[in-house]
Amino acid sequence: MSLPGVSAFSADVLKVPPGNRNAEQPPIPGASYKRTKEGRTTFDDKYDKVRDLLKSDRALISKIESTASRYGIEPIHIIGAIVGEHTYNVDAYDRLQSYYIKAASYAGNSFRFGYDGQSVDQFVSRPEFSECAGKDDSYSLWTCRERVWETDFRGKTVGGKSYPNNRFSAVFFQPFFAGQTFGLGQINPLTALKLTDLVHQKSGYERLDENKAGDVYKAIMDPDQSLAYIAAAIRKSIDEYRSVAGMDISGNPGITATLYNLGNSPARAAALAAKNRGRATPEWPEENYYGWLVNEKLADLKSLL
Repeated sequence: MSLPGVSAFSADVLKVPPGNRNAEQPPIPGASYKRTKEGRTTFDDKYDKVRDLLKSDRALISKIESTASRYGIEPIHIIGAIVGEHTYNVDAYDRLQSYYIKAASYAGNSFRFGYDGQSVDQFVSRPEFSECAGKDDSYSLWTCRERVWETDFRGKTVGGKSYPNNRFSAVFFQPFFAGQTFGLGQINPLTALKLTDLVHQKSGYERLDENKAGDVYKAIMDPDQSLAYIAAAIRKSIDEYRSVAGMDISGNPGITATLYNLGNSPARAAALAAKNRGRATPEWPEENYYGWLVNEKLADLKSLL
């Protein structure tokens, strides 16, 4: 059976099997090893720490469950994202209250998103971004702007000015030092701006504005709002793989965790659809090191619920 095309939607959606496709864990990036070594800890210790934080905080688990219900996903997907981030990217705080305190410290601060003296708002007003002007929701708008950055600016010289060969989010949306923590979900500010309309619709939180960087950071670092953004990101990836690649990934938390970690699920879904077009036997999406851990520890993580 052949799969639907890149932009097609079919009722004949293939359900991705549970579990890992890889017998062994795919390679863990050197940056994760470096951060863990600098913290004088191990991946196993970090996993245990975030698992214990979740296990000891029934109020947090309850919030995860209610948020998941609001976005029509299973709560294990949110748990997988949190555990993956705190195992490989940052170390968990011992208490949830620490996340609230850190989030509050960002509110109203006067920093901004920009690069080399130009705010991101000024930058995206350039004529190169005119194709994005008609986008009527935050996800389409910022996805379009990110695509224009990749094609027209990244690593190029435009109008006599050279731009870094780096991601849009890294160049314009990281006013702090590398490794700055962004709460329970380690959400990137650009990702939050993409998802702000969905979060406003489902959870009622105020829409974010790229000119109010302090509010963006507070939103993604506040545990309550952060859970909404984690759920929204997972909801989007599930929907995109269903509509673009013709696959239902909702029963495989390792795949949703992988996409949460890697980002850019529309392009990944499109690439998978293109690869599978015309094939009699589909090639399934594969987990990376991050998603592999979630599937490997699935029984342990489900016991938290």
